[in-house]
Amino acid sequence: MVLTLTGSLPLQQGGGGGSSVLFLVWLVLVLVSIAGIWKTFEKAGEPGWAAIIPIYNTYVMLKIGGNAWWWLLLFLVPIVNIYAAYRLSKGIAEAFGQGLGFTLGLWFLGFVFFPILGFGDYRYQGPS
Repeated sequence: MVLTLTGSLPLQQGGGGGSSVLFLVWLVLVLVSIAGIWKTFEKAGEPGWAAIIPIYNTYVMLKIGGNAWWWLLLFLVPIVNIYAAYRLSKGIAEAFGQGLGFTLGLWFLGFVFFPILGFGDYRYQGPS
């Protein structure tokens, strides 16, 4: 039995356009997030450029929140890193006089809450 196709098959149209839009949305979110972290660092008396240096930016966040440097090592341990990320968010939120709601916002939606913290009227009060 021979299968013969006649007629034309529809072609996929516009293959890469959607991915370009998604990339631009991602890029804007990343840049706004970096700007928010930069401003947050400056409010806490740390250099803003530290926001763009991997690992060092986490160290600075730990420092702002009053956690010891060795908490960086906890980020390398599976499951424990979830708690470490929560503590990092909690320390930063409390250092700016915020509570549980802001802690959860920084933890789950950092790309939204760091710009709110950095560009808002929040004052750095130091680690609690």
